[in-house]
Amino acid sequence: MSRIVVAGGTGLLGTALAGALRRDGRTVVVLTRHPRQDQEVRGSTDERDRSWMSVLDGADAVINLAGVSIAGGRWTTAHKAAILDSRVQATTALVRAFAAARQPPPVFVSGSAVGFYGVRGDEPLTESSSAGSDYLGQVGQLWEAAASGASKQARVVLLRTGLVLAREGGALPQLALPFKLFAGGPAGTGRQFISWIHIHDWVAMVMWALAEQPIAGPLNATAPGPVTNAELARTLGRVLKRPSWLRAPAFGLRIVLGEMADALVLGGQRVLPEVAHERGFVFRYPTLESALREIYQ
Repeated sequence: MSRIVVAGGTGLLGTALAGALRRDGRTVVVLTRHPRQDQEVRGSTDERDRSWMSVLDGADAVINLAGVSIAGGRWTTAHKAAILDSRVQATTALVRAFAAARQPPPVFVSGSAVGFYGVRGDEPLTESSSAGSDYLGQVGQLWEAAASGASKQARVVLLRTGLVLAREGGALPQLALPFKLFAGGPAGTGRQFISWIHIHDWVAMVMWALAEQPIAGPLNATAPGPVTNAELARTLGRVLKRPSWLRAPAFGLRIVLGEMADALVLGGQRVLPEVAHERGFVFRYPTLESALREIYQ
């Protein structure tokens, strides 16, 4: 029975992934700042604290999902610093643990995000596309650079995740709420692209990346059919049987969300999973409508 270490494994994605790994017969150890149950270990970014590092020794893989939510509040200077520091410091601590291990794990799947590419309009983006120069692009570059420090000990996969669709949490319940109240519609112009993935496909892709030996470097965890914000609104309205014509104006979103509005709502990326496609990964939910119908019906 293999042992997998999941850092930051108590959120939506980590919980879903840990459950799938356990159902697959794996032993899962979760590294978290606040352990509350068996198989959870308190991790630390303090260089002087090495008490937790032994959990990596002899493990078959490490999956790094640690980081403060980018949508957890307005992007004040302090919150932006927390977004960056929580990712880079946690990743750097894991890389130190790889270097210290007598038997380091052979695989390191480290979280990243499609924000790495910056806001790029309708430009098709693959794993070979350049990084963006905006705030999220800079965060992505620093985050991935920290993870690449483990490349001497392990096969490093940089998982660039898009908008994960799940009924239990994440962005979808917030997106769906106005539609349920008969007030849904596009945001801004509606022309901005959204790169999304069903949570079941995201979990399957991570497990596939663990087993797929040639996979290393960037991996876009997005469905093959990115959609515009207007298409998302129409499809969500159709699935929920609600109107989808009430547009949220850009100026109002900027008043409410501040800088975050342009990065997460009014901007976008048209990201394509080229590596997954070339290596034969099969999506259960390749279209937005099939994903939303599974979630809501």
